[in-house]
Amino acid sequence: MSTWSSEGITLGYGDEGSGDPLVLVHGHPFDRTMWRPQVEHFSRAGWRVITPDLRGYGVSTVVPGKTTLEGFAHDIAGLLDHLGVDSFVLGGLSMGGQIVMEFHRLFPGRIRALLLADTFAAAETEEGRTWRYEMAERLLREGMAGYAEEVLPKMVAPRNIQALPAVAEHVLTMMSGTSPEGAAAALRGRAERPDYTDMLREIAVPTLVVVGSDDEFTPVEDARLIHDRLPDATLAVIDEAAHMPNLERPAEFNAALGRFLDSLSTPAVAGR
Repeated sequence: MSTWSSEGITLGYGDEGSGDPLVLVHGHPFDRTMWRPQVEHFSRAGWRVITPDLRGYGVSTVVPGKTTLEGFAHDIAGLLDHLGVDSFVLGGLSMGGQIVMEFHRLFPGRIRALLLADTFAAAETEEGRTWRYEMAERLLREGMAGYAEEVLPKMVAPRNIQALPAVAEHVLTMMSGTSPEGAAAALRGRAERPDYTDMLREIAVPTLVVVGSDDEFTPVEDARLIHDRLPDATLAVIDEAAHMPNLERPAEFNAALGRFLDSLSTPAVAGR
């Protein structure tokens, strides 16, 4: 793991392999280790895989208050500037997918292709905003442990909690270990996120949309909505997976992502 600091914020990140850059953005309330199966696979398959810990998560600086998706996107842009990476494939899961959409809004010329996994494009509803604000306060009062236990059966399909105990433990450990202040700041920021639905039609780069067949947070219908609005999109539904198909069914997830990456033309600007 390496670190990069700017304007009082330090981000931890992984940077493995060589070749064309693939940048993967984790969701909430996780850290960059959620991408371990993809880092291992694609760094051996000729990709330079970069996985940042977002501010407030993992080993990165915790900033209380509110962290917007725009703030996360600027952090990633700064890190990639530091690494000398100008053009790349950018992917994210759940909140990470929303950060990816925000990054495209801000820096569309830098993106070669997109991965949007288990995410949704619409703005938050009034009910959803209230829930996020209340959950932020709850996490500050109670910590992460109770919340992590509650949502584990939605993050990982119940059948996989039993069949894949190491995966379930990894997900629970990430959630329990997240800073309540960092998680609360992100919840407040996501409550105020913009609606990316109309922007989807303007995304000119190839996009892979992935979703677990049993995802309750972002059901298959949400993935189809995103897929149908994108001009150049592929949809992959990962069977017997919930919100974390990259961990629950890594072989299937990697196969779908691998086919997509293989279909891309050689970039004008490579990694290192």
